[in-house]
Parts: sequence; structure tokens; C-alpha cells
Amino acid sequence: RVGEQVALIRHTVVMVRVATVATCTLNQWALDFGGNLERTLRSLREARERGATYRLGPELETTGYSCEDHFYEGDTCTHSWEVVAAILGSGLTAGFLVDVGLPVEHRGARYNCRAFLLDAKVVLLRAKTSLANDGNYRELRWFTAWKAAGRTESYVLPACVREVCGQATTPIGDAALQLADTLLGTELCEELFAPQAPHVRLALRGVEVLGNGSGSHHQLRKLDTRLQLICSATAKSGGVYLYSNLRGCDGSRMYFDGCSCIVVNGRLVAQGEQFDLADVETLVANVDLDAVASYRMAKSSFMEQASAHACDVLDCVVDLSGFALCSDGPGLASRCVPRQPKLPQAAHLHSFEEEIAYGPAAWLWDYVRRSGAAGFLLPLSGGADSAAVAAIVCSMCQMVVKVIASGDEVVLADARRIGGYSASERPASAADLCGRLLTTVYIGSANSSNATRDLAARLAAEVGARHLSLRLDAVTSALVSVFETVCGRKPQFRAAGGSANENIALQNIQARVRMVLAFMFAQLMPWVSGRPGFLLVLGAANVDEGLRGYLTKYDCSSADINPIGGISKGDLKSFLRWASRENTLRLPVLAEIAAAPPTAELEPACG
Repeated sequence: RVGEQVALIRHTVVMVRVATVATCTLNQWALDFGGNLERTLRSLREARERGATYRLGPELETTGYSCEDHFYEGDTCTHSWEVVAAILGSGLTAGFLVDVGLPVEHRGARYNCRAFLLDAKVVLLRAKTSLANDGNYRELRWFTAWKAAGRTESYVLPACVREVCGQATTPIGDAALQLADTLLGTELCEELFAPQAPHVRLALRGVEVLGNGSGSHHQLRKLDTRLQLICSATAKSGGVYLYSNLRGCDGSRMYFDGCSCIVVNGRLVAQGEQFDLADVETLVANVDLDAVASYRMAKSSFMEQASAHACDVLDCVVDLSGFALCSDGPGLASRCVPRQPKLPQAAHLHSFEEEIAYGPAAWLWDYVRRSGAAGFLLPLSGGADSAAVAAIVCSMCQMVVKVIASGDEVVLADARRIGGYSASERPASAADLCGRLLTTVYIGSANSSNATRDLAARLAAEVGARHLSLRLDAVTSALVSVFETVCGRKPQFRAAGGSANENIALQNIQARVRMVLAFMFAQLMPWVSGRPGFLLVLGAANVDEGLRGYLTKYDCSSADINPIGGISKGDLKSFLRWASRENTLRLPVLAEIAAAPPTAELEPACG
């Protein structure tokens, strides 16, 4: 009898809790409700096809993050709900928990929310409790934080949703989801960075899976801080942490750098690309929830604190205890082989030189493809700053050609449209594409040297740009002549005995004329080539110059866009040396430019 029981125990299948979960990176566009919906649906299909039962999306994915004062308009929320209604009506939420971001107006206030969708129902609207209101962020201008921690209210769903799912109300507020086999909660972007981050409270209440839909912009060396916070959130308390971020330039000056990830018990198990041109990237991983429980119960301090907290169970219209996160995904047949949890992996962090090469490059591509422009025009002086901008455009072209070679039809279509290729053509190389997209112009004067003129021409040839060279002396002489006619006095450079005011005025007029000429060439160069559109003028003013005020108003600091406006001179010099190497951007002339002494070349040499 005992032997039979032992045999029975040996043959009993141990039911482990392994869930297949998904997070995604989306390149959304402010107020592009149709396009945002298409990209969201694509990520849902990809997650379902790969067996996921839960999919997390980025912050405000229905509207795009950077709607700014358009959040004041009622139809922004209305169209956002229409996107949600389309998701509910798509059939993709059947047996599949979907987590999307949207703005919600409730009782005279507007909240930044997460909508949890399951089986064509809205099961919860989780409102953001800590808003980002520093640096580039002004969320308090458009939203208010949910201040009733751990509490919900009843929200009346709009007519477009009621028509699809026949549901009248859903809870709104701060709550977790009680599933059949685990508790699932939310931490929304800025909440991760807050002193009293929700992940601690939620972990002590038994939440094992946390989703963070975020809108975090690129900043040099910021990813390391972000990953440290995400890993430390679960290293201390255990848990599965899914992070989803936006990608691209969605209508403002910021670039969202993606790098969505999945972390289990403080260790990274999946990481997306930080700089990529794909509109949709979906990460899927098998995660072991039993490992979370074991991790927590191995810490006596965690168990002592957890025993003092009651679990916040969601009381909503849909009974989620009938949904198991560890079930087979709706896109797969029943499994015969147990799922294997994803093993930890090392985080991939770019050097800051690589970040300069790829971050602004991806931002430029997003900007030009959505602006209607036919490319860029760069005043190339032969100095370090404009050389760095030219190298970034070269990096952009290399990225585009690489992605096209991988089979991305969306990027190929954009490259054909912007570069003026026919339907049967494609860029033959990065230099070929650069020749279509970038025009450089050396705007010299009597004060310019042959050395800078030669460096500019050589760099343009190495990147493949269309290069022009001209002199502005006739224009500046005409302006000085007008002044002399009106005032009866002719300003002189310091070298000719002029005062400091005269010297500065004559330097500044050269810098300003260069920008005026740059905008003229940017407007007309497509016409010269027989193409429609215009060129975006690229600036080349680094952050040190902006902080110190070392610039001329309406010179290169006043271009359409400036890819290096947030980068220091020291970092740019290091980037130039890095980009000159054979295994990077392969632009050897950049090493000479980095080593050359800086000079404005706006006045004659004294003595």
C-alpha cells in the first residue's frame, strides 16, 4: 500500500506557475489615432501569436504622449475611447489581458490612465498617482494625480464602448487585479522614480506581476539609471516587472528611446532595442511565478512586513478569478511540453559615443519622415560641431540601409518617398542615401582658411553628401554699405583699428548671413534637383554654448532642428574620435577635425 502511494507521488505532475507575458515598444504619433490603433493591434497580434496571456503597452499609446495642450480638447479623449472600442471589437482581447494607456476625464478632472481589457470588457481604469513635472515634462498642466490610494470609484463608460461590449461602468482609481493564479498591478512611469514607489506597497500586498507603461525620453547615460531602478524594484521585494516604452519623435522635441524589458527578481530576462527604426517591437518571455514566491519567502523581513498588509482585491464587473495568467495563450494550442522560464541575461548598454551616434540619428529619421521634408541642409564649417552633425546624419543613413536590408517594408517605403527613389529602386548604400538626403554647404569668407574648406569638402565626400561651397563677402559688404550710407561711418575689424563693438558687429553679421543663406538654399535645392518639398536646416550648437550664452542670435543656433543641442563639447570631441575608426562610422577625417584648434574664422588675424 505504501509502495503504491510512493509510486503515485512519483508520477504526479507538479503544476508550476509559468506565465507567458509580453511587453512592446511602439512608435506612436500625437493625435494619429488611426495609425496608433494600427500599431497597437499589430503588437497585440504578435503577442498572441507567441502565446502571451498578458500584453503591456506604453504610456498614452492611444493618443501619443506629446499631445500637449490638445489634451484640453474633449475630442482627444473621445477619439481615444474610440481606439479602445476598436480594440475591444477586434476580438483580440478574448482570453487575453490587454493593458493600454489613455487619457480619461472623470468628474471634472483628467487622469493619465491604464485601461485593462479582457474578453471585450474594460475591467479596470488604473489612474496615475505621481505625475512627471520637471525637466521636459509638464504633466500637471494637463492631468491630475489620483490621490485616493488603494481606492476606486465607478466610471461610466462612453457610448462607443457600451455599443461594442454592452458594459455600462468600470472601476477607476488605484487597484490591483486578482487573477485565478496571481495578483497583477501597475506602476506608471514617474511612479517608479517617486520616493514612495507603488511597487513596494504592491509587493507587500501579494502582487507578483507589475506592468509599467512608460513614456521616457532619451538622455545620455539615462538608460543605466532606468535599468537600475527597474532591477532594484524587484531585487528587494521580488516579482516580475514588465516595462514598456515609446519609441521615436511623436510630435515634440523629445526622442523616446524604447528599450522595453522584462525583469524577474532583480534580473533582466528580456531587453528590447534602445535605438531602432521599427514601428513595433514585441518582447515575449516565460516567467516563473513560483520563483517569485520562493524568492520572497526566503527573506524573513519581507514576510514580516507582508503579514501586516491586506491584499487589495479588485471588485469589478468582470470576475477575473476565471482568468489564469499561467494558462496557454489564446494564440496557441494546448501544450504538451512545459514552458521553460526565460533565463537571465546581461543588460546591453551603449557607450555614450554610440548613444550620440544612434539616438539623434533615429530622432532625425523620425523627424524627416513625418515632416514632409525632402532631406536636410547642413552649413558645414569644417569645425567639430557641424562635423558631428554630419556624422550623425551618416549614422542615420547607415541605420536605414541596415533596416531595409533586414526586410522592413515601412522603412523602405519612407526611404523611397523622402529620397526620391522609384518604386523599383532602393538605396544602394548609406552613401547613396546620404547623397539623396543631405546637402552640405561651406559658406566661407575672406576670413576663412583653406584648411577648414578642405576638411569640410573631405567630410562631405566621406559621408556621400551633395556638397556646395560659396563666399558670403558680397552680401556682408552690401549690408555694411547700407549702414555706412545711413550713418556716415564704416565699421572696421579690430585688426584694422576698429573698436570691440565694431569687431563684434562685423562678426555677427557674417554668422547671421550664413543662416539666411542656409534657409534660402534649403528652400530651393529640391527645386534645383527637380524634386518637390524643402530641406530641414540642421543646427550645430552644443549645450555648452547654450549654457554659457556663447552664440550669435539667429545664427546656427536658430536652425529648424539641432541634433547636438543637448550634448557637451567634450562628449562631441570623443564622439568624433570614435566615429573616425574603421569599426564604427568609418569617417577618418573626423580625427583630424577633432584634433584641429577651434576657430570661428569671422575676423582677420591681428598683427
